[in-house]
Amino acid sequence: MTTFLVTGGAGFIGSNLVEKLLENENRVIVIDNFCDFYTPQIKEENIKDFINNQNFKLYRDDIRDRKAIPKIFEENKIDIVIHLAGMAGVRPSIENPILYQEVNCMGTQNLLEKMKNYNVKNLIMASSSSVYGNCKETPFREDMIVDYAISPYAATKKANEVMTHVYHKLYDFNVIMLRFFTVYGKRQRPDLAISKFTRLMLNNEEISMYGDGATARDYTYIDDIVDGIIKSCNYIILNKNVYEIINLGNSRPISLKEMINTIAKVLNVVPKIKQLPMQQGDVEMTFADITKAKKLIGYEPKTSFEQGIQNFVNWYKDNIDLYK
Repeated sequence: MTTFLVTGGAGFIGSNLVEKLLENENRVIVIDNFCDFYTPQIKEENIKDFINNQNFKLYRDDIRDRKAIPKIFEENKIDIVIHLAGMAGVRPSIENPILYQEVNCMGTQNLLEKMKNYNVKNLIMASSSSVYGNCKETPFREDMIVDYAISPYAATKKANEVMTHVYHKLYDFNVIMLRFFTVYGKRQRPDLAISKFTRLMLNNEEISMYGDGATARDYTYIDDIVDGIIKSCNYIILNKNVYEIINLGNSRPISLKEMINTIAKVLNVVPKIKQLPMQQGDVEMTFADITKAKKLIGYEPKTSFEQGIQNFVNWYKDNIDLYK
């Protein structure tokens, strides 16, 4: 039985991953501080079905806490760390860059130090498509130069890629940095566009569309992301001296206008749209080249955008009271 430490395990991606790891009869330890970036009750709901599982253990701690984190490593023999915790979102990072630096960089540094001290050498970590900024060449490849971030959030993710490489070289860590491309699906955070737009359309309320609707995102369904994470874990278990950066996307950009229209079609409503100027920090397009992911870990996204939206809407309607 493999023991996983999942940081941010009560969140959107984390809870879906934990669910799958437990289904596969692994032992899962979760660190989550249940911060109020969005309603903590949503996270409580995300993990309610795991609490009584004998292979699940929860620590309500902050990755920045230099006293709490060592205790977790002392009490558990950990095989792989999957580090998903951190402050998310481009626009909030512009409003509060110091918090993003503290959590995403110093919190990660604290975790890396404890891994070093307790001889835990396998790390899968969330990076982001945001590191590509407004790269002109598409699709985005992992070997592109990404030194031109346009948000504090993106800068922290790039910094983490660099710092984990330091621990790979100095302390023989095996590391896979996964650049996620706009993940969506069940348990999606309420502040994300698909969740927000679904709520507004169901309430017959106006949607704010920034720009002319031509900006595009490589939306990736949560089940495909979880599959990519697990395949990365399998790769890191079977190989040595690993440091890889891998895109996990769907490799099909969807315009903002198409996204709105797809949700409207599934809901059978006519959206009310208010057009506004583009916002600072927003990139024009994300578009993943997933050649490396296919070749290295056998990643193969299976969920079309249309099916993913249908799946999300079905789940959302069953959980609508939580998101009011």
